Amino acid sequence: MWLVVGLGNPGPEHSASRHNVGFRVLQAVAAAAGVPCRRRRFESLCATATLAGVPVTLVLPQAYMNLSGEPVRTWVEHLRLPPERLLVIHDDIDLPLGRLRVIREGGHAGHKGVRAIQEALGTAAFPRLRLGVGRPPGKPETPAFVLGVFTSEEKEVAEGMIARAADGVLLILAEGLTAAMNRLNVRPPSGTPGAAEGEGQEER
Repeated sequence: MWLVVGLGNPGPEHSASRHNVGFRVLQAVAAAAGVPCRRRRFESLCATATLAGVPVTLVLPQAYMNLSGEPVRTWVEHLRLPPERLLVIHDDIDLPLGRLRVIREGGHAGHKGVRAIQEALGTAAFPRLRLGVGRPPGKPETPAFVLGVFTSEEKEVAEGMIARAADGVLLILAEGLTAAMNRLNVRPPSGTPGAAEGEGQEER
């Protein structure tokens, strides 16, 4: 069994923001499986499904991003899962727009939602699917950027990334993290959007 969590902020005013791409990936996975996340439990919207032959609980925490830790901890304890069976999907400004990266564990790099989960669980050893939203020229205030929406020029790249990430969730479940890393952690060709990566650590 897996617990798959998409991070974002609740409410329609946040639905199209860069910060909510984790929500959108999980919603795409749930919709494709015919099990939209509508049931409320543990301060979350949730659904259960069998994906790629694996039983999965899909969760959208309805606490704000920096308060995601407690709902996720409650689900982990309720399902009696080890951290390595928790997959967290989230935005990442340190990856170029359109870039995906799967990791087994790691620091939060300033992401408040990931930090909240690490603090609640007492470990950073859980897998993540990171979605690059990039950084704008001049690096304006990070909260304003991640809470903003994609520009018209960015939308096509973002939509493609979300679709590939939804497929990536199924790949992780079916073939494991190593296979997903080999397929998804690929640098875009030089000259395409997101060919360079940043290493900033701002809070977001």
